[in-house]
Amino acid sequence: MDLSTKLFETSNYYQIFSLPSGWQVDRTLLDSRYRQLQREFHPDRYAAKGDVEKRLAVQATSLINQAYETLKTPLKRAQYMLELEDINANQESHITSDMSFLMQQIEFREALEDIRESADPLAGLEAMRDDVQAQYQQLQETFEAQHKLTNYNDALDTVAKMQFFAKLLDEIEQREEELEDF
Repeated sequence: MDLSTKLFETSNYYQIFSLPSGWQVDRTLLDSRYRQLQREFHPDRYAAKGDVEKRLAVQATSLINQAYETLKTPLKRAQYMLELEDINANQESHITSDMSFLMQQIEFREALEDIRESADPLAGLEAMRDDVQAQYQQLQETFEAQHKLTNYNDALDTVAKMQFFAKLLDEIEQREEELEDF
């Protein structure tokens, strides 16, 4: 089977890696198939081929990378699963209207700002990261249940909450790096 037909016959990321569609992704299998596809479609293997095949190899590698990143990252996977249902979930403009959740986010942000002045800021960040990761995990489980029940409006709201937590985890990591550099 040639390069163009094997990979480009589907745009479904799960099919690219021969994985069943759904929230649960076997990371070991995903990683293994990712490496296999990278070897098979790496542009260097097509260096002696024509311009069309070279271009297709670059496009294939890009598609493989995008599909892999999407399926391995919970937020991106949730957004993608909704996109498969024709719901645009990859937008920063969708904000949850859950006021208690929004207040919690404000409290987390304030706590993150105050950690620098604490007696042990790295320990404080670690504790906050553990709390945020636990809540992020709970949201992922909530999303999975909502998606299975085709409750897409609530699933979209959960994805908006997941965006807050993913961003907060990035900020915690960034703050840890800043403190470790001192």
